[in-house]
Amino acid sequence: MIHSSPFHNLDVSLIDQLIFHPRPDFSPSPPPGAEDRLFSLAPGVEIGARFYLTDPKNTDLLFFHGNGEIAADYDDLGPCFNRWGINLLVVDYRGYGRSTGTPSVSTLLPDALEVFDRVDAWRRENRRTGPFLVMGRSLGSAPAIEIARARRERIAALVLDSAFAHSLPLLELLGIPVQALGIREEDGFRNLEKIAFASKPTLLIAGSRDELIPPSESETLLQQSGAHRKELVLVPGAGHNDIFTRCGEGYFDLVARFIKPLTRKQKK
Repeated sequence: MIHSSPFHNLDVSLIDQLIFHPRPDFSPSPPPGAEDRLFSLAPGVEIGARFYLTDPKNTDLLFFHGNGEIAADYDDLGPCFNRWGINLLVVDYRGYGRSTGTPSVSTLLPDALEVFDRVDAWRRENRRTGPFLVMGRSLGSAPAIEIARARRERIAALVLDSAFAHSLPLLELLGIPVQALGIREEDGFRNLEKIAFASKPTLLIAGSRDELIPPSESETLLQQSGAHRKELVLVPGAGHNDIFTRCGEGYFDLVARFIKPLTRKQKK
């Protein structure tokens, strides 16, 4: 059994400053059809989330975003997911959006598991009967894979967008002196190791010209994935931050088609 890494060598303020780029959400209220929520995880720590909701019988997609985004950045995309029968539940990290606290490597994954449990309980309390999926984009692939490993019996599928398999190359690209700090691959998020235990259907999406996380990282995750049903889609010409714009409605169609067999199974 794999346990979450304590991140002893990564739990340094310099690393947190280079990995995380939080910013507040100053919008006065969520857009029509969306709801803001706060989850109290510890004294002085509340994690914010924005839920873009339609029919409670539709798929619920718990989404972890990239390191420079906040939940409100998905105000335009939430309705797009909704049109394809998907409720988008976007979660912030500590210090992001309406969340309090300070983001850190050591709290990222435990927070994600706690928020997942809270959202799962909310689903049961509100009799939401559609499939429950978890999705992560870029940095968000780490909490998504952690949930898919540690809570695999409670999710229907895993979706990854611009995910990374290895931590060291990404940390180096972010300007972290890994050799000087004595950081080893096993000190990182261990996405590659964990995805072997993620047995639910898995969809990976990556840009063919991703300048930050090479598409080979998604290919490696696909090979290592413990899922029997798994698929990788490379978006031609897309970089790290323009997959949505290059795909247009095709992006949501892709996710919806992947989810469709799960919806049919749920109805049986």
